[in-house]
Amino acid sequence: MKHLLLLLLLTSPAVAQSTGPNFTTGSMTQTVTATQQVSETVAVERFGGSVSTWRGDNVRAIDTNDAEISINVESVEFEIVDTSLPWQLEIISRDAGIVETEDITRTIDTDTTTVTMSVFAQ
Repeated sequence: MKHLLLLLLLTSPAVAQSTGPNFTTGSMTQTVTATQQVSETVAVERFGGSVSTWRGDNVRAIDTNDAEISINVESVEFEIVDTSLPWQLEIISRDAGIVETEDITRTIDTDTTTVTMSVFAQ
């Protein structure tokens, strides 16, 4: 009986099944979400040279021998031209070095969503 069963199995025809898909059309949707956080610190130092300027109304710079009515600022003397009129004098002086510092700290949050749809047919 064992021999008969073995003989029957060997002589029977082989049948293969299809391995392809069992559908004709379809679609697929994919959603990808990403979150990104960037923390940033910016430190800026601005440097400048030494500055010494003046401007005025009814005032002039003179040497030290001429002064009748004068204002002495760091080895420069200024004279009021007409003492009966109003006058104004502005003197700006700055040493060389750091003129300004700026510190910025910020966080940038970015959220992105990508949706992809694929449609296919057989």
